[in-house]
Amino acid sequence: MRAIEIAEPGGPEVLKWREVPEPRVERGDVLIEVTASAVNRADVLQRQGFYDPPPGTSPYPGLEVSGVVAEVGADVEQFKPGDEVCALLAGGGYAERVAVPWQQVMPVPEHVPLREAAGLPEVACTVWSNVFMIGRLRKGETLLVHGGASGIGTFAVQLAKALGAHVVTTVGSAEKAERVRALGADEVINYREEDFADKVRADVILDIMGAKYLAGNVKALKTGGRLVIIGLQGGRKAEIDLGAMLAKRAAVHATTLRARPVDDKGVIVRSVVDNVWPLVGAGAVRPVVHAEVPMADAAEAHRMLDSGEHVGKILLVR
Repeated sequence: MRAIEIAEPGGPEVLKWREVPEPRVERGDVLIEVTASAVNRADVLQRQGFYDPPPGTSPYPGLEVSGVVAEVGADVEQFKPGDEVCALLAGGGYAERVAVPWQQVMPVPEHVPLREAAGLPEVACTVWSNVFMIGRLRKGETLLVHGGASGIGTFAVQLAKALGAHVVTTVGSAEKAERVRALGADEVINYREEDFADKVRADVILDIMGAKYLAGNVKALKTGGRLVIIGLQGGRKAEIDLGAMLAKRAAVHATTLRARPVDDKGVIVRSVVDNVWPLVGAGAVRPVVHAEVPMADAAEAHRMLDSGEHVGKILLVR
């Protein structure tokens, strides 16, 4: 089969479409003939040499796919060849085929085209696990989402709004502000023009920036607020005002999804299927696709992501 290999750490040009060995199907695995994958920030970090895949997993980038089940392992009863599925991966999505533990495989939501479903697993599992399972966002509370025009941001805005939250988000342009308002955001803050910490008080904050936004995030929390950090685009280290945290009885959670054990991911995946897929099937939440790029041209897709001009997901299609 063919897959995208990272020839060496570097820019998009290091991504090469090459012949590679077929994936090995273990007893608990599902082999998927890939229809599409999607580009995530973690793929860029892996390409740059900053985010190695977990030990024992595929060396190729790609954290989510959609496609058709080609084969199942001896212990798999939940899926069968011919099923249309999407899946959360630890790696290997930029390929013609990928083997994945059955616990991380999901049916495609109703009314979602198979190709578009490739842009759902990572964002749905990330948003649901962090905003709702960890952050415990409830109806009527306020959610602040940083990077509202990103794949995660566009999904978080829609899902939180569909479940009755007041949604505030940050973006970097007037065009992106218009797009996220159309998705349901109640308030949009252009971080190039305004300080979000002076504009909003939130019960839950979903943060991709890390150190750069830590002080502002603590200031923006309400009493009893929950800050969930899932990215470090603004750096790894910062001071925190523990006095402010104590006064607000606030909590900070820092989480990742990729390196979690299979069983932990399985719990999240099943919860997403039970709680999120019905909303996607009903059209209350939908995948937002910025562009579809041939998988062999993954370098061009990475250039799009690096530019920061996209809104929603960039798909790699076969």
